[in-house]
Amino acid sequence: MNTLELLPVPAGAAVRGVLPILQRMLDGSGPALLPVPDGDDRETRRLVDALCPGDPVAGDVGLVVATSGTTGTPKGAQLSAAALRASGEATHARLGGPGSWLLALPAHHIAGMQVLVRSVLGGTEPVVVDVSAGFDPGDLPAAVDAMPGPRRYTSMVPTQLVKALDHPGAVTALARLDAILLGGAATPLPILERARTAGLTVVRTYGMSETCGGCVYEGVPLDGVHVRVDDDSRVWLGGTTLASGYRGLPDHPAFAVPGWFRTDDAGTLEDGVLRIRGRLDEAISTGGLTVVPQVVEAVLAEHPGVREVAVVGLPDERLGQRVTAVVVPAAGGAPTLAELREHVEASLDATAAPRELQVVDALPLRGPGKVDRRALVARFS
Repeated sequence: MNTLELLPVPAGAAVRGVLPILQRMLDGSGPALLPVPDGDDRETRRLVDALCPGDPVAGDVGLVVATSGTTGTPKGAQLSAAALRASGEATHARLGGPGSWLLALPAHHIAGMQVLVRSVLGGTEPVVVDVSAGFDPGDLPAAVDAMPGPRRYTSMVPTQLVKALDHPGAVTALARLDAILLGGAATPLPILERARTAGLTVVRTYGMSETCGGCVYEGVPLDGVHVRVDDDSRVWLGGTTLASGYRGLPDHPAFAVPGWFRTDDAGTLEDGVLRIRGRLDEAISTGGLTVVPQVVEAVLAEHPGVREVAVVGLPDERLGQRVTAVVVPAAGGAPTLAELREHVEASLDATAAPRELQVVDALPLRGPGKVDRRALVARFS
């Protein structure tokens, strides 16, 4: 048995100080680590209370990474050094080899932590953008200039890419990178097309803390990763990057099948390519029919008046839930509800068309970049 120790992860350039600690962990000569945001006492206390540093942990566990799940109660994915190595090495193999990494995400979450792990595995030191006060795309040109070659990578969430695309200097800088891993949430197709038209090499990733982060790139599993979809369209993930369960929850149903993690995502698997339709636990029941929010969001995102959008179900006495679109408008003004309904009905059943429109300046986020749907439901109910 080993002991779980707290790893305060600073923001900005100081985060490089944790690289030797991660190196020892990956080599199997260091303790198991619980990353927490240095300086954020409230979040640290929440993670400490839930995940109990100082208590024993299985000897093969290298990191316990808190999930950003929908329940509000953090679970700790137990990741072995072997799984983290497998993930990092498979990423480099898929991208064309090790390279320099730009860290533009909070490093106590799995996506940011993996930038550090990949840097250690590649024998490089990451260039760091301080996002403790928010992401500023204006920081990207200087950061990319500081990255040594020959190969250069970064990892982002879609909300960051949306901001970067509105900054010409950031677009020019990002176009110089060999790959931009994009994950944490679904990317609207218009944003993806805009990025690729601008010359950005965007690689969409799918995964979670329980799989050492992204483990499926552009629908294709990394080497050593297994994917299957059951008869109910639920996605299951397994293989070399899989966590060994949740800390303190040995009987959690997500890990009940040995060697597999049961996700809450619905998808299809065709010719070895995985396509995610949306989350099973976020489906909207309206008038006795089921609407998948992400499907509606994908259509709404193509409307020229929509910059960002989230679809949620709000309580409705007649329908049970009514489909509601929460929109960050594009420059030029917000679309009307009638316009959005017409736009959706041209592609989907009328049941999926929003019955309510809320216009906001920004969508609330949780974790590294997922829309906080619970916050939206609480705000507009």
